Amino acid sequence: MSNNILRAILNIASYRNNDLKSYASKSLNRINAVGEQLEFYIKDAIASSFKSLQEKKEEEYSKVFSWLGNQNHPPDIIIKNGDAFEIKKIESLKSALALNSSSPKNKLLATDIRITADCKKCDGGNWNEKELFYVIGNTYEKVHEPIKEEVDSVLDSLGLEKGETVELGKVKRVDPLGITELRIRGMWSIENPINVFKDLCKLEENKFHLFAILRKERYFSYPKEDINEIELNKDISIKDVKIKDPNNPVKLVEAKLITFVIK
Repeated sequence: MSNNILRAILNIASYRNNDLKSYASKSLNRINAVGEQLEFYIKDAIASSFKSLQEKKEEEYSKVFSWLGNQNHPPDIIIKNGDAFEIKKIESLKSALALNSSSPKNKLLATDIRITADCKKCDGGNWNEKELFYVIGNTYEKVHEPIKEEVDSVLDSLGLEKGETVELGKVKRVDPLGITELRIRGMWSIENPINVFKDLCKLEENKFHLFAILRKERYFSYPKEDINEIELNKDISIKDVKIKDPNNPVKLVEAKLITFVIK
């Protein structure tokens, strides 16, 4: 079985659980922070290990991933001989996506000074660049009634797409699409993709949504068996769309919009 973004979407559609606290209590040991829960959720989606025993997960991760990152250096995940992923948690659909000291990009380069020497050595060190996906999880807190003592973290929507300090000011619209800001202290942020693609990503109230936007050539680069399986899944919608080229907004590029909704 391959491990890629299409397989991850299929696994999430099959698992059908967006309650991160419930997921963590069944699948993880001593993981309470919502950010960590989301990161493990994505790892399990990619590694097809949602239902694996806790003591087996690390072994399965070691078979699938060549890099699992750390807090201070990107990326968060690299699939063996495959794509790289940055996982970001936000708590509101209005929130911008904080990229810290990294400007938004669609490629992870081996020459990037922010990645560690060990990261550069992954996959035998025989790589120059990898496709980079941003995985954005919109989480919110749900308080049980009437006791109001237990707080659940719920994953409300998930976006997968191909690319607090005191601020002295911001430089806005620094990219061709006008969606990226550079804070004066060198902190980058980008507009929430749900807002950027609001004409394509339609949200319904009180439902979990997964949206993934891939350039068409990238979509068709994945194994045919994965493409066939995701296209035959009745719970997953796949549409041909056109999006603005991030490097030249006048130009439209062909893409695939993948949507899954838990109703």
